[in-house]
Amino acid sequence: MSATTPAGARSRGRGERGPAASLALHATLLAASAVAVFPVLWIVFISFGPDNAWQQPGQVLHHLGLANYRFVLLHSSFPRWMLNSVIVAGATMVIGVLIAASAGYAISRMRFPGHRPLMWTFLVTQMFPVAVLIVPLYNLMGRLDLLDTYLGLVLVYCTIAVPFCAWMLKGYFDTIPREIDEAGRVDGLTPFGTFWWLILPLARPGLAVTAFYTFLTAWGEVAYSSQFMSGAHYTLAAGLPTFAGSERANWGAMTAGSVVIAVPAALVFLLVQRHLVTGLTAGGTKG
Repeated sequence: MSATTPAGARSRGRGERGPAASLALHATLLAASAVAVFPVLWIVFISFGPDNAWQQPGQVLHHLGLANYRFVLLHSSFPRWMLNSVIVAGATMVIGVLIAASAGYAISRMRFPGHRPLMWTFLVTQMFPVAVLIVPLYNLMGRLDLLDTYLGLVLVYCTIAVPFCAWMLKGYFDTIPREIDEAGRVDGLTPFGTFWWLILPLARPGLAVTAFYTFLTAWGEVAYSSQFMSGAHYTLAAGLPTFAGSERANWGAMTAGSVVIAVPAALVFLLVQRHLVTGLTAGGTKG
């Protein structure tokens, strides 16, 4: 015991916080959580009030109801936008993950001419802002007769998601021992059979991360869907702003629609959340 330590007092170990430090840390965490959660709770709160509830929030408590949700779900094009978004986001997730997984596995396991330039190409494509790509993509889709089609929008979203997901899955495949590939070849599997039957089941955490990313990419993107699709084919993110006209905005419908839009994304997150941390950390260990 140190001579300066009072009798009966326990010395604080390394990394152990005192009461004041713990109080300050928890207060900071609570404040940060409140800042993060407040906008979401505010939108949910306003969605149950009248149309002008955002100007007079006190009216919400006296006029609680589901009128905004009834209007959005029964008297607007919202259900059609929801169907469009489910089709586009689901197809983008499936196609994007398959392409990214194939590309990531090939780059991780094979050495072919253009191996390094391909990886740099994936990286460079992520540097272009959406505003720069809209015009060339619009012209390309017009020549291919893909404007105002689900397939065209899915392919456009894959150009956003696949490069990033290929990089992430390449890092995850690097963590899987190559001996598994060799065992598959000994058992008579083709390279694709090894990839499909042995590697993909082991890469579920990485696939969950990329699936979640591709789904959110297609679910919440506005610029491409509003430019490449017509009103009948609008997705949710592109259709929701139509509730705001040039003179007046229907804030009740917009807040209710925002709440409904968040539900599918939350469900997808709950389905893959147990794999997210594993997939993100494993994919970042090797480059």
